[in-house]
Amino acid sequence: MKLFIVVLGLALAVTAEETIFADYHLEVGIPERARIDAAEAAVDFDGSRIIGGQVTALGAIPHLAGLRITLTTGQTSVCGSSLISNTRLVTAAQCWRSRSYQARTFTVILGSVNYNSGGIRISTNDVVTHPNYNTNNINNDVAVIRISSVTFNNNIRPIALATGSNDYVGATAVAAGFGRTSDFGGISSLARHVSLQVIDNNTCASAYIAGYVVDSTLCTSNSGGRSPCGGDAGGPLAIGNTLIGISSFGSSRGCTTAPGCFARVTSFASWLSAQ
Repeated sequence: MKLFIVVLGLALAVTAEETIFADYHLEVGIPERARIDAAEAAVDFDGSRIIGGQVTALGAIPHLAGLRITLTTGQTSVCGSSLISNTRLVTAAQCWRSRSYQARTFTVILGSVNYNSGGIRISTNDVVTHPNYNTNNINNDVAVIRISSVTFNNNIRPIALATGSNDYVGATAVAAGFGRTSDFGGISSLARHVSLQVIDNNTCASAYIAGYVVDSTLCTSNSGGRSPCGGDAGGPLAIGNTLIGISSFGSSRGCTTAPGCFARVTSFASWLSAQ
């Protein structure tokens, strides 16, 4: 994911009362898709413009899938997702439907670390969003994507859903996706990943306006300027081959201004598995 990491020297402090982007496609997805396409046109394949984190090697995160999104308006957007079986993936509900935009088609990108080329690409409009998904506060931000059956190989493999009561506080997890590498630059079309530490929800909630961070939210520290960023929504947060989070939201003032927030997979595992 072009995960956003800016080296600041000092860890960023958590600021109280952060707001989040109200409409993913309008404020994040559409402009990020345009930037990714521009990066591809600039032929920046050597990684020299990448800021922080690591470019993901092919096969290193075989459950990661990019989403090329066509909206009903004809505009295009970008998200991430995770393969959980040979016919299903999980992503953020806001990737399919935000406050003002509805997706018409997802093109799922499997087995490639380049957003615009390679791998297997499957188009689908068979997407189920959580029945309690709320476009205003982004609660229950999960969805299941159904695709025609894909054959597993070294570069395409599913990830297991986390279950049980583990809150993972203090654990180090890996987030991945095709989003931005910074708020102000560092755009390319290559997948990236970064290690993040899970923090407790009370600390996380103190950074945001009430109602955004709930029990089914999982948060990661923004210490050191590490966080998911624009375009990473729907992408995985994993420990080994277990998916613990689905990238959901961060501060509207900047990717590393406050903790990164994910849908907590243990809260949704039963629903996700049933779809």
